[in-house]
Amino acid sequence: MQKYLLRRAFFALGTMIGVSLIIFVVLRILPGDPLVAILGVEGHASMAPADREVLMRDLGLSDSLPVQYVRWMRDIATGQLGKSFFRGDTVAEQILHRGPITAEIAVLSLVVSWVVGLPVGILSAFKPNSLPDGVARTLSVLFIAIPGFWLGMLIVLALLFWFGYKAPIIIVHFWQSPWENLQMVIGPALVLGLAQGAYIARMSRSCLLEVIGDDFVRTARAKGLREGVVVMRHALPNALLPVITISGVLLGFVLGGSVAVEQAFGVPGLGRALVTAVIERDIIVVQNLVLLYAVIFVAVNVLVDLSYAWLDPRIRFS
Repeated sequence: MQKYLLRRAFFALGTMIGVSLIIFVVLRILPGDPLVAILGVEGHASMAPADREVLMRDLGLSDSLPVQYVRWMRDIATGQLGKSFFRGDTVAEQILHRGPITAEIAVLSLVVSWVVGLPVGILSAFKPNSLPDGVARTLSVLFIAIPGFWLGMLIVLALLFWFGYKAPIIIVHFWQSPWENLQMVIGPALVLGLAQGAYIARMSRSCLLEVIGDDFVRTARAKGLREGVVVMRHALPNALLPVITISGVLLGFVLGGSVAVEQAFGVPGLGRALVTAVIERDIIVVQNLVLLYAVIFVAVNVLVDLSYAWLDPRIRFS
């Protein structure tokens, strides 16, 4: 296990270095000037060259690209993630303030995906090619095909016209007011959870249908066990590994989808902060938030791999 952990940590570190290089280079070659976003077109045009050099030096953008990259890595290692060009607050403060909201949306959406997707997949596998199976597969394809931001906007419009919904202006954490916090995060969590639940349903159905035909399942039936016991106690645990694997992969979709869904619902989480930073060309905020999302995605997938041995004693990492 220790060798496996060291090997995975080595590959994860290499992945993060590669991701950081891609983020850094892409943000520097994209068209647009941060000074134009900060000062406006007229303010930038009227600025003297000397003043421009001073401002670029203050923002840390006048150094060569290798120097900027090394300084960014040093800031990450020391926990100093830099400041926003526009707001003056640090990226670390934004993560601490907005991060819990996005984390709640991600966790709730994964819970919704399992609560909705797993029973639907079990029902489909329990009675394949039946009417419930056909309805379940149709709904699964439908929710996979519908973009999350579009569904989110429809829900927002419906809530606006029917209940006078207003987008949250300030962040309310769970420990401050659980009810107001739930009202803030439940909409984005449902939109993301239903889409991910469709993947969970299709994967669990396929895996169960494959496992149900194995010898140990037929042996359980031969002992006279009820079909529900055979499926839930014998077949389902052996079919969960691919479902757990896809759940780790889906976290990346949840993190990416939260950017658009938070914007649609007006939720002031990290996703909305990332959209605003991209529009404003706030390079420091963008590169740190994208790297944070990548770190979370890699870490979760490592934990998913480690959970295999706990779920299936036959699996060993030696």
